[in-house]
Amino acid sequence: MEARAPYQVALVQMAMSADPVANLATACAKIREAAGRGAKVVCLPELFCSPYFCQKEDPALFALAESIPGPSTAAIGVVARQAGVIVIASLFERRAAGLYHNTTAVIGVDGAVMGIYRKMHIPDDPAYYEKFYFTPGDLGFRTFATPFGDLGVLICWDQWYPEAARLTALRGADILFYPTAIGWHPAEKTEHGAAQCDAWRTIQRGHAIANGVYVAAVNRVGLETPDGPPGLEFWGASFLCDPQGVVLAEATTLREEILYGTVDPARIEDVRRNWPFLRDRRIDAYAGIERRFLDKE
Repeated sequence: MEARAPYQVALVQMAMSADPVANLATACAKIREAAGRGAKVVCLPELFCSPYFCQKEDPALFALAESIPGPSTAAIGVVARQAGVIVIASLFERRAAGLYHNTTAVIGVDGAVMGIYRKMHIPDDPAYYEKFYFTPGDLGFRTFATPFGDLGVLICWDQWYPEAARLTALRGADILFYPTAIGWHPAEKTEHGAAQCDAWRTIQRGHAIANGVYVAAVNRVGLETPDGPPGLEFWGASFLCDPQGVVLAEATTLREEILYGTVDPARIEDVRRNWPFLRDRRIDAYAGIERRFLDKE
């Protein structure tokens, strides 16, 4: 088999304004910037077109949703086609009246939507009221074959589930992209903030190691207070790690940044030869993993 070439990815860490048109324009500008620096795949944060509206339950906010394909994918598609890049764009999808998803579109170098992934795990926590807005995904875990590599796409809360990472990796992904919107409740930051961010980073590095793939977490940044304080302080800290969990690039918690890194299929091959976790899986012994809980017998 002919060896596949390395390719560069870019992770766009953004702060969102209240203006969806401005956010989309900023995203397009950052895609152009990343492509100008050699990126072949560019990933945007979760729900980048707006502030994180799930901090409250408000039926009026369903107006933020759009179809896929739709206006945002069309605008990004123009940039993707002109720049010759793949774009991973997380959007609030209006599938039908009363039916909405948290969806990521993968936009190809021709500007067309190659496919979509609908977020499978939907949280419902203080200031993360996503179950009010989003129907759980019904497309399963997916990998997208592109001219540069095979891309796995998951979304934010999916980050905490080893099953999601495993099933996506088993579909041949070189890299797992996690468009993200995660941050601190300001009142908790002093006591729990460091541990929360470290846990988030650690589990994703674990997915990289356990599956022998690259992992890219792409977060938003900034304090968002849609109804006044306290709001949520998104902690940024976007990062890319390799199949051994080595962090190749990492953003601060403070500002917008674009991270760059290289996905090298030869590195995946080397790590998996030496740490053959996929070889040694006991697929005959995992009955029960599909159940909610195993009661004591």
